[in-house]
Amino acid sequence: MTSLDAPLAVELEGATVRFSSERGSVTALDNVALRVPPGGFISLLGPSGCGKSTLLRLVADLVPATHGSVSVLGGPPERARLNRELGFVFQDATLLPWRSALENVRLPLEVGPKKRARPGLRTPEELLRLVGLAGREDALPHELSGGMRQRVAIARALVSEPRILLMDEPFGALDEITRDTLNEELLRIWRETGTTILFVTHSIPEAVFLSERVLVLATNPGRVRELVACELPYPRPLSVRETPEFIRIASHLRALLQTC
Repeated sequence: MTSLDAPLAVELEGATVRFSSERGSVTALDNVALRVPPGGFISLLGPSGCGKSTLLRLVADLVPATHGSVSVLGGPPERARLNRELGFVFQDATLLPWRSALENVRLPLEVGPKKRARPGLRTPEELLRLVGLAGREDALPHELSGGMRQRVAIARALVSEPRILLMDEPFGALDEITRDTLNEELLRIWRETGTTILFVTHSIPEAVFLSERVLVLATNPGRVRELVACELPYPRPLSVRETPEFIRIASHLRALLQTC
């Protein structure tokens, strides 16, 4: 269980991000407030251009806030990044084609500063088993399906034992059956690891199925429309999507998106 005095995993207060170019200034995020407890699962939902990916990059210390404050694990995002307490999974698995699945998972351990070894750290081999790829350690990326490649990408993101996992539409390009399977796998991994997850998606059912809460963002500029609780008990079988409460939450999110 999380200690009551543990710092928030993510805290944004009045966070604003503006990008400037020769054509003028664009406000990607405007006055965003968000508090994510340790071990939480928050999905970001909204139309294209509402700043979902920018919010992830703000937390990851890849873009700075123009105004407002950003705290990650009780300190500046830079500290969390330098301490390798953040993992990032993109829509494309971005695996090195000449390295096996196991070698791709090991990659973060071979580059950058080394984290101090701790008792109980999962090895790359254990992480491949965790994501359901036992026996495929030696497979090259082209020998794996799209869903398997995303599993490798998740294992690679977890190999440094990050406290926060940032996921930018990781299952968006997959077929529905594979996506459903990986949704179930991700919930299992989240429950086993206790990692805080911020998850970007365009899918309302995916957001409701996975999340404790869904942050709905409006566009022009990107801003908070509503933070919606998904009060469905875990573990969640796929059949939960047929329940009245699931349908009610999904309908509310759909109505919100129509006004974004």
